[in-house]
Amino acid sequence: MANTRAAELLATWETGLAQAPSGRALLLHRAARPDTGGETLSSLPVGEREADLFALRRALFGERMQVRLECGACGEDMEFDLDAGEFARSLAAPAEPSVRVVEDGWEIECRVPGVADLTAAARQPEPRRALLARCVVSAVRDGETVSADALSDALPEAVQRRLAEAAQAADPAADVTLNVSCPECDAATRAELDIASYLWTELDAWARDVLLDVHLLATAYGWSEPEILALSPLRRRYYLELCADV
Repeated sequence: MANTRAAELLATWETGLAQAPSGRALLLHRAARPDTGGETLSSLPVGEREADLFALRRALFGERMQVRLECGACGEDMEFDLDAGEFARSLAAPAEPSVRVVEDGWEIECRVPGVADLTAAARQPEPRRALLARCVVSAVRDGETVSADALSDALPEAVQRRLAEAAQAADPAADVTLNVSCPECDAATRAELDIASYLWTELDAWARDVLLDVHLLATAYGWSEPEILALSPLRRRYYLELCADV
């Protein structure tokens, strides 16, 4: 990790401690795109944010991501490596801006959900209904327009399913799902990879380690936090080893 960003990342971590997961994801996205405003970031398709976070993870902590899963069939603890750079490249394709479904007399056009849409819908008692109301552009049934408010009650389950499938196809990077074969029983386990949560856990561990380094070096040498953070990780580790030898 570049030492020039250490202070900024510590500030991101400190702010995120009091945030919900959605707030932490936005903070991480801002770290990935520091020159882009928060409103713009919230309007991006979810898949674009995921690609940005995989790229950030690669820049901060390297290519190798260690993942642990429990086999859904036999309960075996599985551990394997993923390539953050490969994920970032594979998710880089832009999402389609909207989808259109024609089925059972319905003609519906919806925006592909953005980050802000999912965040707002998750706060509602019925997230799927809220998401549909936010993203629908137009809805026509047998030639007559149906309002967004009435749509979720009137729309058949099969059409809702088609809409969900179309949205996923338009922004495939929004849902990163792993399909892992168990080495013990050979059963396949599917699991969603939440890169925002994964990256936050890593950032939290890194921040606490860095603050411990600052404490030890400040105690030993009387240096300030900015002076210690200005050191490269290699030089900081060398000074810590010297402190341990005293």
